[in-house]
This record gives sequence, structure tokens and C-alpha cells, in this order.
Amino acid sequence: MTITQLQVLVTAIDTGSFTKAAQTLNMTQPAVSHAILNLETDLGVTLLFRDRKKGLILTDVGESMLFHIRAILDHINKIEQEVAAEKGLEIGTIRVGSFSSASTKFLPRIIKIFRQKYPSLKIVIFEGSLDEIEDWLSTKKVDVGFVIPPRKEMDVISIAKDKMVVILPKAHPLSKTDSIHINDLENEPLILCRGGFESPIIDIFKKSRVKLCAEFTVSQVNTLLKMIQEGLGIAIVPNLIIEHLPNDLCIRTLEPTFCREIAIAVPSLKEASIAVKLFIEEMQNLD
Repeated sequence: MTITQLQVLVTAIDTGSFTKAAQTLNMTQPAVSHAILNLETDLGVTLLFRDRKKGLILTDVGESMLFHIRAILDHINKIEQEVAAEKGLEIGTIRVGSFSSASTKFLPRIIKIFRQKYPSLKIVIFEGSLDEIEDWLSTKKVDVGFVIPPRKEMDVISIAKDKMVVILPKAHPLSKTDSIHINDLENEPLILCRGGFESPIIDIFKKSRVKLCAEFTVSQVNTLLKMIQEGLGIAIVPNLIIEHLPNDLCIRTLEPTFCREIAIAVPSLKEASIAVKLFIEEMQNLD
């Protein structure tokens, strides 16, 4: 069993195929296949198999071993970073879990900063839902992730406040004012968006003691906007998720002001690598 074999296995699982793993690692596809086959031979177990529809699937033993393999590679990465730091260098890879609006808001700027200040540090981005990011953190698929607090069994560092706003058709009666009070939304049909966006909205109504009329729940912001355009309801959303608003819709301020907190989380700040601590420090210094 070699470090290269472990790296090949993890890369194959993360990319979903031997071909993509080969491209990521600058190897040939047969070399990737042989590395994993040799690892399975050394261990005497089958770690994964290929499915035409689902791609690479871990066996039960492969699933249980993946956590430990990631931990081994994580420790090796930390060793390499500490040795490099002793020589006055910053090297390594930071795997970042992010949801879409956080990616748009923060990642372009932080990547630019790292390219300028730490050119030997590589940032790899995994985008998904808030639940997926929490799972990736617990399984060590990512080193650090953008989250919405609270998050259990993690160290969480707050980085921003995201104001909640109301989206509605310009023809809606409530659009005539610059702001909408939460009391005005009692029994108003609302469209919620999954992926962690619905929880803050439910909390707003509970705290305000206003009845929430959740007419629909969707998974995509574009679907939510289309349904509002069709007059099927209105929505309360974090301001950051709105990138392009259709011309027939408008945004109104919600009163009283409600904000959701955006944070970055790590399984353990104490055990975080030098590179991850640099990432956290730079995120805290963003304007």
C-alpha cells in the first residue's frame, strides 16, 4: 500500500471516474486502474466497482476505509505544510465546500488573494447544499466549508451577515411600498427554497408570531423566480442569492430587519492545517 495508491483512490471517488481522476492527477487512465487494483490486491478486499449509470460505487468496506484514508492523506498534507513553513514557504491544497451564493460572493476574491500572496497554495472547490457541505466536513472530503450556523460538532467562524428581502411581482399590491412588514405577510402564499434556505424563514415567522403559509417548496432559485412570475406566491430570500432578477419582479426590504449569518466551519480549528488557518484568516480580513 502506497501513498500514491491512496491518493488515486480518493481522487477517483471525488471526480466520479477513472478518466477524470487520470486528468486531475496527470496520469493515464490505465495507470489509475492499476493503482487501485494493486491497492485492492495489497489489502485483499474490493474497494469499489463501476456502474454504467451511477459511475464508481464504494463497497461497504471501501466506504468505511475512505474516512481513514482521507485522514492519512490529511496528516501527510499537514506534515508537508509544516516542513514547508519551516523553510518559509506555503504549500498544499485547501478543499473548500461552498453553496452557490457564498461561491459568488466570496470565492473569486479569496482565490485572487491566494494567487497573489500564496501562489503555491491550491484551492479546490466543491459546491453543494448546506447538508452536503456538513457531510463533506464530517467525512473529511473538504477541509473547510461555508455554512449557516448553528452547526453541531464543528468550530464555526462568522464572516458575514446576509439581509433577508422579499421578492414579489411588480404588479403585487405589496410592491407599492419600499418595505414590507412581516405582519403583512400573514396568510400570504410563500414559496420556500430548500438547501438550507428555508430554516431562517421559518424562524422569522416563529419569532414574529406570524402564520406562515408555505404554498410551495422548490430546490432551485430559478424555479422559485419563475413561480413568482406566474403569480403563484412571493418569497423571502437572502439577498446574496439574487444574481439576476427578471424585469417583472422586484425586491423589497423586510421589516423588522432579519439577517442570516454566514460562517466558515472546520471539524477542529485546533487540528486545522496551516493552509486552512491561512484561508480562515484571509476570509476574516475580507472587506
